[in-house]
Amino acid sequence: MDAVNLLDLDGRALEELVQSLGERPFRARQLKRWIHRHGAGDFDSMTDLARSLRDKLRDRAHVTAPAVVSHFTAPDATQKWLLSVGARDAVEAVYIPESDRGTLCISTQAGCAVNCLFCSTGKQGFSRNLSTGEIVGQLWLAEHSLRRAHAAPSDGMAAGRVDRVISNVVLMGMGEPLQNYDAVVPALRLMLDDDAYGLSRRRVTLSTAGMVPQIDRLAQDCPVALAVSLHAPDDGLRDTLVPLNRKYPLRELLAACRRYLRSAPRDFITFEYVMLDGVNDSDAQARDLVRLVGDLPCKFNLIPFNAFPGATVGRSAPQRIQEFAARLTAAGIVTTTRRTRGDRIDAACGQLAGAVDDRTGIAGRGRRAGAASVPLRVAP
Repeated sequence: MDAVNLLDLDGRALEELVQSLGERPFRARQLKRWIHRHGAGDFDSMTDLARSLRDKLRDRAHVTAPAVVSHFTAPDATQKWLLSVGARDAVEAVYIPESDRGTLCISTQAGCAVNCLFCSTGKQGFSRNLSTGEIVGQLWLAEHSLRRAHAAPSDGMAAGRVDRVISNVVLMGMGEPLQNYDAVVPALRLMLDDDAYGLSRRRVTLSTAGMVPQIDRLAQDCPVALAVSLHAPDDGLRDTLVPLNRKYPLRELLAACRRYLRSAPRDFITFEYVMLDGVNDSDAQARDLVRLVGDLPCKFNLIPFNAFPGATVGRSAPQRIQEFAARLTAAGIVTTTRRTRGDRIDAACGQLAGAVDDRTGIAGRGRRAGAASVPLRVAP
């Protein structure tokens, strides 16, 4: 039997494992604390576990996060890890420190099959879904690496106190999280588990391009804060920018957002909107957005486009972004403009590329089709 990676197991699965080893269920809770709260990967260091259990675990399990290929720190203190997930695939995770929070942006797939026009990840194609251990392993590695770097004091296992560095997690890195649903949900449960990372549902955000059936499932299985990559006020333009819209058009997507709010930890949906010069940034399109969302409780996060090699679109001018935001705000919609972080190390939104053995041919299709698919004119 192959040894199991304990990072792949949420609380329920850990209980099943320890019971299969002839141990009582509370041992799973101890094990979970050692792994996720304290970053232990060596069973001998788990001193309050029975020696018999440690011996069994040593033979049948391991704690293995993705291996670090490279680690960069930007002048603004943003950090990026390039992580090997086997074969020729590598993904990226980004830590963004702020005065009142520390946010980790993690990946859920090696590459991305959605192939949004303005995203570097989609242009490299798609290889595979990440496992739960590869997803939560990014948090495990970053959290405990940052703790060591910050030399945060610890009161030890007995006190149960954790000096956490990462306060927020966003599933906004490489990949479409809801296309990897079965691995993502256990990872979310570990992030929320008080014996693991203990994050609030309000502080874990999943970003989706609009997988309508999975949005409904998430509301029932593990509701966290939801961000939707919108990027256009009408189906015609969104079909070009976000090809998934052809399967789940705006009417169906917004209806799913309304349903999600019944279970959501926040009383609004966040809409992400990358500002593309001359493509989706006109005053008329701002008015169309207001009409589109209607009375749906929402917040808009305007994202200045971050360039990457081969991009066929450009960033809206700062004044244009301000005017666009002002129109949304005047309509009573809370609107923010994301401050670009980490662009000096290609860690900004839309720049994550990693290294992917494309198994789909998406990368080639995207390069051939990209320039021709951008609308040349927009509404005045």
